[in-house]
Amino acid sequence: MPTRILSISGLRGVVGDGLEPGFLTLYARALGRSVAGGVVVISRDGRETGPMVRDAVLDGLVAEGCSVLDAGVAATPTCGLLVRRLNAAAGLQITASHNPAGWNGLKPFDRSGRVFDGDQGARLIAMIESIDDEPEKLCCSSRPVPESISDPGGPHLEAVLGIVDVEAIRARRLKVVLDCNHGSGAVLGPDLLEELGCEVSVLGDTPDGRFEHMPEPLEEHLGGLCRAVVEYQADVGFAQDPDADRLAIVDETGRYIGEELTMALATDRVLATRPGPVVVNGSSSRVTHDVVARYPGSSFHRSHVGEANVVAKMDSVDAVLGGEGNGGVIDPRVGCIRDSFVAMALVQEGLAIEKCRLSEWVDGFPVYAIVKQKVPCPAERVADAVAVLGELFDDARVTAGDGLRLDWDDRWVQVRGSNTEPIVRVIAEAPEEAVARGLCETAMNRIRTML
Repeated sequence: MPTRILSISGLRGVVGDGLEPGFLTLYARALGRSVAGGVVVISRDGRETGPMVRDAVLDGLVAEGCSVLDAGVAATPTCGLLVRRLNAAAGLQITASHNPAGWNGLKPFDRSGRVFDGDQGARLIAMIESIDDEPEKLCCSSRPVPESISDPGGPHLEAVLGIVDVEAIRARRLKVVLDCNHGSGAVLGPDLLEELGCEVSVLGDTPDGRFEHMPEPLEEHLGGLCRAVVEYQADVGFAQDPDADRLAIVDETGRYIGEELTMALATDRVLATRPGPVVVNGSSSRVTHDVVARYPGSSFHRSHVGEANVVAKMDSVDAVLGGEGNGGVIDPRVGCIRDSFVAMALVQEGLAIEKCRLSEWVDGFPVYAIVKQKVPCPAERVADAVAVLGELFDDARVTAGDGLRLDWDDRWVQVRGSNTEPIVRVIAEAPEEAVARGLCETAMNRIRTML
């Protein structure tokens, strides 16, 4: 079967094996028709296949009468912010996020600069199916040239600088190693750090998609960053995924802090001056819950997994911050979308204001071990795989609706289907890694015997 995943969150696939120009054009036509031929912002994450995908998308949008504003290579949060700032009808980010280099895809935004929610995504899929039944429609004999956006990163940079104490950060003169890994974070990341007065060393500073390591910012992929932090005697190391909406962190000793604590660090910083509700998804570490509990006047909330679900919950509780345990921090002062640049700025502000080392800050948090695993699983078997978890344990509190999550007083495990890959995710957390890993292994072994 072709490797293509179409979901309410967008489209991903292997180029040449499921992700073909014809389907990309069809997807873009559906988006263009859904906004009645309005203005659409497009950008891409730097992958080598990006220009091909852009051309196919452009054909579809123009076929439906859209005007296109092209931001070129830019981060996903930059695209979302531009949609809102330019009063566009929609946006499309060309990206496969953390997937390997052979993948690419499309991530749609509504006119508010937010990722599509479930209803919007379902309507778009229905529109794709409807247009696919129509006779082929050619937009023109030659591909039109869209209008280029001048300085697309400028508004994003201004917005991020506006939420932190820039002078305090500049006074600290932090040394930072930034691993862009040849992704779109290289467009804005170094500029942000320099504006904050940092001494910056950049790894993978050309946004050409030629990844020097696997693109997901996990510990096993970031040995080079950990070594560079020690070599340069840096205060902190940051690692972005290819479209720069997620951030992993390394402390000054070269220790991988990871993605889960990105949200906890950002929460600790924001609540120090702006107490209020905080939202994370149901697969995120409970460290953020414990951080929120330190601040009177603040409250902790969980949503279903998925950026749109986090944002919807943030709206309902009027949250000051939200995010996911994959390193995605959402600050509504900048935009309701995951943003690695926001996370970098907040962490630096914390280091500057508290005048501490990152290792000291992190060591003040409760210690949990979270283990994230995945099992290949066809979409039609996901429900069966999720149901298996409920059969394994009968002494836990059960929460259904987003896969299945089981909670005990000091640990939890969740099984859920991915919206972006043909897999089932199995995540567990406990005070000891062996316990968390054991929960994962028990669930995974049972799933494998079922498939």
